[in-house]
Amino acid sequence: SVEVAQDLLVLTLSATEEGSNAAAVQKRLQQVVDAALATVRPQAQPGGMEVRTSGFNVFPRTTSKDGKIAGWQGRAQLVLQGKDFDRITSTAAKVQGMQVGQVAFGLSKEGRAKVEGEAQQQAIDQFKAKAASLAKAFGFTGYTLREVSVNSNEVGMRPYMAGAMMKSSMAADGAESAPLAVEAGKTQVEVQVSGAVQLQ
Repeated sequence: SVEVAQDLLVLTLSATEEGSNAAAVQKRLQQVVDAALATVRPQAQPGGMEVRTSGFNVFPRTTSKDGKIAGWQGRAQLVLQGKDFDRITSTAAKVQGMQVGQVAFGLSKEGRAKVEGEAQQQAIDQFKAKAASLAKAFGFTGYTLREVSVNSNEVGMRPYMAGAMMKSSMAADGAESAPLAVEAGKTQVEVQVSGAVQLQ
């Protein structure tokens, strides 16, 4: 395994709407999302900050007594993802009507590719050293490789909920909130090499 600094930020903004009419809730929610997209799209940058919508849902709220529909609730999400942390957090702060719902860090494809080769070479060297050691312990002079499997994965990407305490709803006058302070940690890229050898 090779430890590497996380270079990818995934910030999820969310909005909720409630009302007695499903169509009205959907319309208000769509207006919030459209306004948010109008704010963030000009700031999008390939690799630096990419934008996508996620999870647009409108569903009924029922009463606990008789199960009848008491109203409607809608929820929509907007995801800002990329390697430019400052761009992402400052852009999110400009969005009105949505809150930071989740923050997650990870490793970009470029970052992963950079260290995966190193981890793979270490795993192969360890496999060969162990095979040679076993051959010697059993009284053989060497070994031949019969089959091998190489698998890799990333560990350590853990999203956490941001909640209202991290970014409150925008004020009625449309004031911009302060950018969310974020700090990436580290993750590990692991490569496992397993296989069968024939001792000679």
